[in-house]
Amino acid sequence: MEMHDLCAIAAGEPRCVLATAIKVEGHAYRKQGVSMLLTEDGKMYGSISPGCLESDLQARVSHVLDTKQMEFAEYDMRPEDDLSWGETIGCGGLVVVLLEPVCGELRSTLQEMHECLQSGAATALTRTFQDDYTRVEYDWKRTEPADTRHEPILRPSLVLRHDRVANHNLGPMQAEEQHSRGDTKHEHLAVTPHSPDIPRLTLVPEVVPTTSNGSHSSHLSADSQYFSEADIPTNDAVSKNPWGLPQQLTSLYAPKPRLIIIGAGNDVIPVARLSRSAGFRVVVADWRESLCTSERFPEAELVVGFPREIMPLLDVNKGDYLILMSHNFPRERELLVMLVDSEYAYLGIMGSKTRTARLLDGLPSLKHIHSPVGLSIGADGPEEIAISIAAELIACKHKVSSLSSEVQKGSVAHANDGHCSGGR
Repeated sequence: MEMHDLCAIAAGEPRCVLATAIKVEGHAYRKQGVSMLLTEDGKMYGSISPGCLESDLQARVSHVLDTKQMEFAEYDMRPEDDLSWGETIGCGGLVVVLLEPVCGELRSTLQEMHECLQSGAATALTRTFQDDYTRVEYDWKRTEPADTRHEPILRPSLVLRHDRVANHNLGPMQAEEQHSRGDTKHEHLAVTPHSPDIPRLTLVPEVVPTTSNGSHSSHLSADSQYFSEADIPTNDAVSKNPWGLPQQLTSLYAPKPRLIIIGAGNDVIPVARLSRSAGFRVVVADWRESLCTSERFPEAELVVGFPREIMPLLDVNKGDYLILMSHNFPRERELLVMLVDSEYAYLGIMGSKTRTARLLDGLPSLKHIHSPVGLSIGADGPEEIAISIAAELIACKHKVSSLSSEVQKGSVAHANDGHCSGGR
């Protein structure tokens, strides 16, 4: 579940809470910066854990909505002597979750972010904590595509050194903001007790954890700073920020990458479904109106027309992924000719290597070709081939090589080498 989706869902949910993992140390199911939505009537969109934290987060929703105040929830699975809790969670890391009521300034911010992401632009959401972490300011802006990745990144603008102490005497760093900001409204933040039915959760740890390098996160902005012990003020009160959170956090979000599938046959249906689940914005294009319908592709954008008609409408750009699955040689050849001078991230071609070689014969060299399309997992049939294609799309999106040594040695037949679909 991408922030792109969460922003859209929040617009239709009158009472919901945004939960964000703002600090992750050690082993955890999801990365720092990931978010999910929880509604008052028990619906959950997205995930932060495999399901072991969500029930406790859901138990906090009513209080967050009623008070319109934000909460921190800590889940520390690191203590070696706490075997039952560790076995239940099965992770062994520290996760600090920020719960925010989606109302007022945050709701309007998410709506504006959704419009920005829909337009294909990336966004940066900045939270600035004030008054000893009892208030927060929201701000967002459009960012250049080069500033984002395909997963959310949480960047501290001010990094606090959180050395190990035993008496909770760490106070928050009161530092000047690094950038000039516009006028924004505030929402209050409060740290409240955990759910009474899960006594193992604690909001104030006995020891403030230490990382190997003393920093908050591996993702640091250019203006990040480190502070020595002498720079950190102390007081007699327990800090509302025992985790050493920075005063300002910026979450960077990229729009969903667009997957354009040329062809609307029966074998395209599972590819479209799985690709959407994998975080792609799916477009299905075909010249056959009877196949390119919302009944067959309920969650895809549809474009009907021949290649010369649809290419100007698609306006292919460098972030797009394309797959040729029409099984029509002349139409795919026509489209490839039009792609010669285009920029794109991925071009998958369904069919055997021999067929692809004929398609490309005489054309200038095309970039980022994956043929036969899909990871070599020995897949057979439309559903398995769709899985291999979705897996390759994910690997390319994250720039990860997912080929095993056996596949690299050529001992596994390719997913669709010689594949012929009966649902053209």
